[in-house]
Amino acid sequence: MRETIRPLVSLDIGGTLGIAQGPGLAARLAALSPLGPQQARRVMRDRLHTAPEITEDVIEKVSAALGIDPSDFPTDLPVPPLVLFPGVVEALQQLSGWATVVTLSNVTCTEADPDRLLALLSPWVSAHFPSCRTGFAKPDHRAFRAVTDSCQVPASDVVHVGDDWECDIRGAAAAGFAAVWLSHGRAVPDEHDLVEHDVLVAHDLTDAVQHVRHLLDMRHP
Repeated sequence: MRETIRPLVSLDIGGTLGIAQGPGLAARLAALSPLGPQQARRVMRDRLHTAPEITEDVIEKVSAALGIDPSDFPTDLPVPPLVLFPGVVEALQQLSGWATVVTLSNVTCTEADPDRLLALLSPWVSAHFPSCRTGFAKPDHRAFRAVTDSCQVPASDVVHVGDDWECDIRGAAAAGFAAVWLSHGRAVPDEHDLVEHDVLVAHDLTDAVQHVRHLLDMRHP
């Protein structure tokens, strides 16, 4: 019955919870590609971030799509550690008191580090949904559906928080999630989306906590 369902909060990681200390594989590839950072990231979402392992076939296809020589594809890169933003732990403590909290991220299999994330974010975050494991990258609605299917929570009971407008906000809206965008001082990219999908805006995760509580109360009275 509905009253037994605990609402869910899904959180982006990079730029939302913290920042990696150093460039990872995706950043290195974007820097090598003549496509430019934004287009390179779009190319990598479907071809790289959803790959469960880096095979020769993946290297060939990603390199071709990015316009780089396969021999330049970085290998054996160290995993850059995630450093949490100030106030994130306190925000997670509050959020986990109201809802089940999970992460939903676009990340390559070389950069996903579930053991480190578990140690860093436990006991407040109960599950992690990296694109390299689900096989779908945001803004694909199937990435969001992987969360609701696994957690057995309807989309109407989920609030997603992230800092990327295309991946997090448009993706969440397409999946039927409520959304909070973390601006970090940036202007809203699309006022039409903001109004149409009732997106709330906060500076960072600390500021987003009360927005999330408001949306949870509206969606899960």
